[in-house]
Amino acid sequence: MTRVLVVWCPDWPATAVGVDAATAGAVVVQGQVAACTAAARAEGVRRGQRLRDAQRRCPELVVRERDLDAEGRLFETVVEAVAALTPRVEAVRPGLCAIPASGPARFYGGEEALRVLVQDTVVEAGHDCGSGVADGLFAAELAARAGQGGVVVPEGGAAAFLAPYPLSVLDRPELADLLRRLGIKTLGDFAALPSGHVAGRFGADGALAHRMARGEEPRPLAPVKGAEDLTVRGDFDPPAERSERVVFAAKRLAGELHETLAAGGFACVRLEVAAGFADGHVLRRLWRHDGLSALAVAERVRWQLSAHQPAGQVGDSEQVWGGVTWLELAPDQLVPDEGRQEGLWGRTSVTDRIARAADRVQALLGHHGITRPVLVGGRGPGERVVRVPVGDLPPAGLPEGPWPGRVTGPAPAVVLAAPPDAELVDADGEPVVVSARCEVSAPPAVLALRGRPAPITGWTGPWPADERWWDPGRSRRRARFQVTTDDGAAYLLAVEGGQWHIEAVYD
Repeated sequence: MTRVLVVWCPDWPATAVGVDAATAGAVVVQGQVAACTAAARAEGVRRGQRLRDAQRRCPELVVRERDLDAEGRLFETVVEAVAALTPRVEAVRPGLCAIPASGPARFYGGEEALRVLVQDTVVEAGHDCGSGVADGLFAAELAARAGQGGVVVPEGGAAAFLAPYPLSVLDRPELADLLRRLGIKTLGDFAALPSGHVAGRFGADGALAHRMARGEEPRPLAPVKGAEDLTVRGDFDPPAERSERVVFAAKRLAGELHETLAAGGFACVRLEVAAGFADGHVLRRLWRHDGLSALAVAERVRWQLSAHQPAGQVGDSEQVWGGVTWLELAPDQLVPDEGRQEGLWGRTSVTDRIARAADRVQALLGHHGITRPVLVGGRGPGERVVRVPVGDLPPAGLPEGPWPGRVTGPAPAVVLAAPPDAELVDADGEPVVVSARCEVSAPPAVLALRGRPAPITGWTGPWPADERWWDPGRSRRRARFQVTTDDGAAYLLAVEGGQWHIEAVYD
């Protein structure tokens, strides 16, 4: 097993959006709690909660939109501080970086001395952090979060260290919920299961989580040590003075690299980006590369360049200090490519013309400026679609069916992002109520939206959905109806907690 030191910054991405989590209650970013105080956690605020559930538990929440460019740019200061001690720094994601610990530990006098030195260096750079050393990246991240600033897990002791942790640390909520219902509550309980049975029952993702729970590498390493050099390089003459020129070149180089790897049946899981400047300085960074598209690689090159500015420099943020003379992308770790399914009869998912148009829009608006809908499992129409940036792979580990209580077709034409409240009454003007046994108090007669009543000409339902009843903090009970009104409109209604709202509109 590889000994890994992880640096974890608990205030990320709160720092990137300019919020002090120590005094502002909590920061909720795109539905996930990024940082919260002990008071907010005591109220039941947890990472991964729905925004409205978190706000209901803690009304003092401070909500900010996530700025990925700011996160990557600001985290470069942390990476640079660590790189001053050892050059092999891997930026796992903004807020988390890792280095191989064996060599630096021998140089600095042991793993504990290295851990303390790295932590002090990052704190001096102006960021609170924890640092931990363990076998593998997963155990090292938890070691960085443990104790008062992190711990060192003895070599070979990763499984014993992970055993008491809850299943939630696997970041697979559906798998964790299923295991808890089976009586498995900790990583130690999960690790004790036979590997073959886990793979047969929970599939490839479950087997991957099982390896992590046992303190093993998430995937067997499969480096390629051939004579062929897969590095791609681009030169700039004259030197590139603005980052846009370098970013577009990075996108082209990443496309060439992907084509070369695909021809050999490989995929890159870690990428080294090196930029050479006119003054002779070379800036190197390692980036985790699971499923990153060419556009995502270009985005990380932008982060790397934006952080390379002399102290106190102000002015054009797109200007590259000193000018870039060359750029290299080198695959640092290769694994066999599992492939992907193309369309029938040799058709690809999008034509070259559409891809070029999407690339131009993303160059103007940013990587997340244009997305495509991806169908996933879910009961409600709003839960069945996730938006993925064009060029990226769909998110892995999405839960699969069956979905009891799922609304049948046809699919609605418009799913409302903010469902408006509505009133549904019977012929006597009394509110329509759905009991705990899903019995309707009376046939719906009138639908009132924004104070405008519309007689109902047809209705069907209810479709009850009792979700996560075993988890009081995340459980939801609601029922859905389909109704048509005399003006020719058709709606999907939902009632939750006695309140009706319009969830979607049919064409």
